[in-house]
Amino acid sequence: MIQNPVLKGFNPDPSICRAGDDYYIATSTFEWFPGVQIHHSTDLVNWRLVSHPLSRVSQLDMRGNSDSGGVWAPDLSYHDGKFWLIYSDIKVVEGNTWKDGANYLVTCDTIDGEWSEPIYMNNSGFDPSLFHDEDGRKWFVNMLWDHRPYNHKFYGIVLQEYSHEEQKLIGDRKVIFKGTDLGLTEAPHLYKLNGYYYLLVAEGGTKFEHAATIARSKNIEGPYEVHPENPLITSWPDPRLELQKAGHGSLVGTQDGEWYFAHLVGRPVKRDGIKLLEERGFCPLGRETAIQKVYWENDWPYIVGGNKPSVEVEAPDLPEQTWEMDYEVVDHFDSEILNHHFNTLRIPFNEEIGSLTDKPGSLRLYGRESLHSLFIQSLVARRWQSLEFVAETKVSFQPDTFQQMAGLICYYNTRNWTSLHVTWNEEKGRVIDLMACDRFVSSNPLQGREIAIPDGVEDVYLRVETNAKDYYFSYSFDGEKFQLIDIPFATYKLSDDYIEQAGFFTGAFVGMHCIDVSGRRQPADFDYFRYEEK
Repeated sequence: MIQNPVLKGFNPDPSICRAGDDYYIATSTFEWFPGVQIHHSTDLVNWRLVSHPLSRVSQLDMRGNSDSGGVWAPDLSYHDGKFWLIYSDIKVVEGNTWKDGANYLVTCDTIDGEWSEPIYMNNSGFDPSLFHDEDGRKWFVNMLWDHRPYNHKFYGIVLQEYSHEEQKLIGDRKVIFKGTDLGLTEAPHLYKLNGYYYLLVAEGGTKFEHAATIARSKNIEGPYEVHPENPLITSWPDPRLELQKAGHGSLVGTQDGEWYFAHLVGRPVKRDGIKLLEERGFCPLGRETAIQKVYWENDWPYIVGGNKPSVEVEAPDLPEQTWEMDYEVVDHFDSEILNHHFNTLRIPFNEEIGSLTDKPGSLRLYGRESLHSLFIQSLVARRWQSLEFVAETKVSFQPDTFQQMAGLICYYNTRNWTSLHVTWNEEKGRVIDLMACDRFVSSNPLQGREIAIPDGVEDVYLRVETNAKDYYFSYSFDGEKFQLIDIPFATYKLSDDYIEQAGFFTGAFVGMHCIDVSGRRQPADFDYFRYEEK
């Protein structure tokens, strides 16, 4: 059986494709670097992370990008013996007028190889994809953004031919679908089957009203008729479903003729004492990826079990392939490259922010800009993939000013995070302090109660532990006896649903960071990082 979600934690906007007996899902990464996560499976049940195709600044330059900007809704396909990846780099998120962002194409002969330099496609709207037609022609589709304040922003789905020989879009562009009354029509994917072109789109927005709509036409330019029982999938009518926000997805056929639909979901945390119809909950794990089985009737696709997501789904009749865990529970940083589950913000991990060789066996981070910066943050983190986990690190840091801090962080975006760190206090010297930012309002919950680090203590151990609805920090000076800081932080505040303004498309991360706003780049050495799910 397929157990959903198949990709846990922040892995939204899945684009699934098959290359022979292998299946791949590409998901959005927004402002996190490297860009795009690609997971691999041979049975649709067991998945492993195998590639980050956008690994160079020449492919993806996100300095200054807004929170929840960057890579939106990549499209992955396999054709002509190679992989094709279409992606957006969105520069403007806030406001009701503009969504500046360019769309690009990169290719590679192997999924985990070095992907090409990007080919610029257009700027007309986001969520692009590439369709390879049977006659050899290639078609580029994206939603068309309308900046005019008096119009609906999602103008429709626009189609234009792409010439790979000329490496550019050619011919006229045409709006082929205006969407349904659900509105917010985006994320187009084209398929050809049974003599029809099928246009699959996301509608209703990416919150709890989310849905997937499918339409078909004998002509690629339309007109398209909508599925008689649209939407193809949604969670909106049933707030009790475990998997909410169902929508935005893509279809894949197996080598044996079965069909499946990979799509976005969220798993909400409910607050105590609030009725379900008043508030559906909050999803600190972000938007995740699930898979449903599809059957066909009268040349229309339907979700097995009805147009809603299921936690357990019948798997295809394929040999099971399990994978070994691809990260150490305790990473001692013995490699010269970061484990691929670690990410950085907007820029790659390089000498600007850190090193794995300056002090072998440690991750060295150089103090850089503040946690509010959209440019150079010295922060290395990984996704929350469970609501119950322990994360821990040991840090050696010698600050000599309150402008320097390094430690353990739970992070959603520049406006929402909590940090337990080593810093300097004029009266106490080196201290452990706690700082929180809630909707861009910062506070120091330990103000006046900062924890002095004893003389002679070089290393400080920092820990965070979650229990689904809350998380707590603790510290130790010997690595054995930890002292709890009895201040609960609500997990729901690190969620898309809690965020105001500046985007709400990612998920909670946990990791290490180092700040030095004096400009001296004071280094911090992290001896290990532990991430262990309960």
